[in-house]
Amino acid sequence: ADCRYTCHQECRSLIQLDCRRPGQCQSQLSPESTLRVPPCSQNVTQTVEEEKPEPPTVQEIKQKIEKYNAKVTNCLLMKLNDDGTYTGFIKVHLKLRRPVTVPAGIRPQSIYDALKEVNLAEMTDKRTSFYLPLDAIKQLHISSTTTVSEVIQGLLKKFMVVDNPQKFALFKEMRKDGQVLFQKLPLTEYPLYLRLLAGPDTDALSFVLKENETGEVEWDAFSIPELQNFLMILDKEEKDKIQQVHKKYERFKQRLQQTLKEARGKPG
Repeated sequence: ADCRYTCHQECRSLIQLDCRRPGQCQSQLSPESTLRVPPCSQNVTQTVEEEKPEPPTVQEIKQKIEKYNAKVTNCLLMKLNDDGTYTGFIKVHLKLRRPVTVPAGIRPQSIYDALKEVNLAEMTDKRTSFYLPLDAIKQLHISSTTTVSEVIQGLLKKFMVVDNPQKFALFKEMRKDGQVLFQKLPLTEYPLYLRLLAGPDTDALSFVLKENETGEVEWDAFSIPELQNFLMILDKEEKDKIQQVHKKYERFKQRLQQTLKEARGKPG
């Protein structure tokens, strides 16, 4: 009101005015100014909480499940329980580029082990590393209360992977306009609810287990045997690559020598 100071809206929180009349705040700026403030305003940052959507009612869930089941063609239906929760199936694609650590020298898990929840990984301290088949698919029967964290732990247990679950992350994959989009899911998200909203079509939504990329590899999260296994694998890959390069140029050398030999017998 006194100095007619004018500033951009984005700069308002950075401005500190030395008013000529201490104790009084500007009631409003000049008409030609770009900013109006309430009387005696101060540089106070207010946190606006985002309104979370209301959870769906049991009736809404029932309608969504009926609509979902009407589109199912593989008998993998969702079922509503009396307490309002529901169960169903999700498929998870495993796209792991790095080897995983598993127990060494133990028998495969049997149906008895699965029913009794026997953890075969605890029966031996021996460990080995190997690559899981790329793009393998695992089907899980889960509940609406099953979180992303529990899905990751369940997948690792089924494959007897003893790596820290924090090394992995669950992503949702969506296809739109010919593009494939990935989004990392928070550990507290409920995958079955996402599946219910998207419908059974895996082109609209699918789940992918990948390494938890954080920009840089956190080597402290790996044990010494794991790091040694990584070095062995990298050493083998390096030797294989060197051998491939040698074979490539050896073949090239043979063709070149053959061409020169044939050219010597020709005039000019």
